[in-house]
Amino acid sequence: MSDLRRIDETLWEIPADARPDMRVPARVFADAELLAAIEADRSLEQLVNMTTLPGVVDCALAMPDIHQGYGFPVGGVAATEVPDGVVSPGGVGYDINCGVRLLAAPFSADELDGDREALVHEISRAVPAGTGRGGGLTLRGAELDGVLVEGPRALVDAHGIGTEDDLELTESGGRLPGADPSAVSERARQRGADQLGTVGSGNHFVELQEVERIYDDAAAAAYGLRAGQVTVLVHSGSRGLGHQVCTDYVKRLDGVQARYGIELPDRQLACAPQSSPEGRAYLGAMAAAANFAWANRHALAHGVRGAIARVVGPRAAEETRQVYDVAHNVAKLETHGGREVCVHRKGATRAFPAGSGDIPAAHRHVGQAVFIPGSMGTWSYVLAGEPGSLDRSFGTTCHGAGRLLSRTGARKRIEGAELRRQLEARGIVVRSTSNKGLAEEAPFAYKDVERVVDVVERAGLARRVARLRPIGVVKG
Repeated sequence: MSDLRRIDETLWEIPADARPDMRVPARVFADAELLAAIEADRSLEQLVNMTTLPGVVDCALAMPDIHQGYGFPVGGVAATEVPDGVVSPGGVGYDINCGVRLLAAPFSADELDGDREALVHEISRAVPAGTGRGGGLTLRGAELDGVLVEGPRALVDAHGIGTEDDLELTESGGRLPGADPSAVSERARQRGADQLGTVGSGNHFVELQEVERIYDDAAAAAYGLRAGQVTVLVHSGSRGLGHQVCTDYVKRLDGVQARYGIELPDRQLACAPQSSPEGRAYLGAMAAAANFAWANRHALAHGVRGAIARVVGPRAAEETRQVYDVAHNVAKLETHGGREVCVHRKGATRAFPAGSGDIPAAHRHVGQAVFIPGSMGTWSYVLAGEPGSLDRSFGTTCHGAGRLLSRTGARKRIEGAELRRQLEARGIVVRSTSNKGLAEEAPFAYKDVERVVDVVERAGLARRVARLRPIGVVKG
C-alpha cells in the first residue's frame, strides 16, 4: 500500500491511478496507530478491490474499525449508481442486517444491585444463544412470509410482541421495501424458521450496562438516557436465514458476471447490475433477510423485557424503552449528492445528522442515535450522527471497535474459563454456552474503542452522547 497518502488528520487515500482497474479512489478513516493495525491484514487490498465495481461512485470507504472480511472488508462502504450499477452480496455480508438495539431500563445500576446476577441469568434463559441455536419463536409458511415482508410489524400485529414505539425507534421502521419471499430459498427458510428471538454465536451478545458518563445532555435526554441508568444492548442478525441467502446469491451472481461483461480482481466480490433479474432477486431476498433480522432483535427485546419482569417486576419491564435499532450489513437505496445510489454498508452503520427525514421525530433535533460497542471488558458508546457523515461517508460511521486478532489468535492467548474469571473479578457477570466462543471474543482481540470513537468524532461523522460500562453479558 505504498500509494497510501494522508488527506487530513483522520483521512487517508489511495488514489484512483494507483492500479489500472480502479474506478475511484479508496479512502480510510484512521489515525496512525489504527492504520498500522489495519495494514496488518488484507483489508486495504480488499478496499482497493471495491473500487473496481461497475457503477461505483465517488470513492470506496473504510471506517476506523476496518478488518479483513469476505469480498468487502468489514467496515467497508461503497455506493453504486441506480439502476445499472452493481449490487454485491459480499458488500453486505453473510449476516444480513446484523445490527444492534439499545434498551433503556427505568432503574439504575445501584437500584438493581443484588439482582444483577439474577437478571443476567434470567436473560440467558430467555434468549437462546449459540451456533445454530433455535428455540425462539417458530414461524413457517404464510406467517414467516409476513415477517420477511413486514419485519417486526408482523410480530406486533399478529402476536402482540413489542410496541408501536419500538417500530418508530427502529431504522427504516424495521422494514426494507421490496422484500420478496419467493427469492428466499427453501433451505434459507428452514434454517431461520425457529430462530426469531435468538442470539447466535461469534461477536453476538446481549449486554447489561450502566450509563457511566453523559457527554451531550440534550441528545441523551432525547434518547431517554441518564447517568447511572441500566441499559441493555442486543447484538444479533438474520441468523441462518440471512447466511443462506448470502450463500445462495454469491454462487448465483458469480455464475452470471460474464454475461454482463463484468471482470473483477476477487471472486468474493461477485455482483450483478441492480436492474438485472439476478440483481433484483438478490435485493428482494436481502430485504427479506434484513426484515427478518429486525424481527429477530424485536423478539429478543421482548425476551429481555420478560426477564426484567420476572426479576425486577412487571412495571419495570413495561417501562423499559427502546432507544434505537440500527442495521450494520445492508444495501439501501438512498439519495446522496442529489442522486439516488445503492449504499453498501458492511460492518458499518448509518449516522444521519439532525434534520434528516428518515430518523425518528423524537431524535430529529439532535441527530440519529449511533451505537459503537467495544468489547465485553470495555466501554460501549452512544453517539449522534453529524453533518460530516453526509458530506464525507454517505451518512455512515463505524459499527464497533473492530477485530485486532483472529478468533484463533485470541484462543491461543487465553482460555475461556480464565477469561470468565477475569471478567467476573471486574464485576461483569458472564453467561456463555461455550468457553471456546468466549475466548474468541476476549477484549484484547479488538482495537481500542476509545481511539476508534475519537477518530469518528474528529472526522465529523458522529459525536459522543454517552458511555456505557458492561456489568453483565450473555454470549453464545
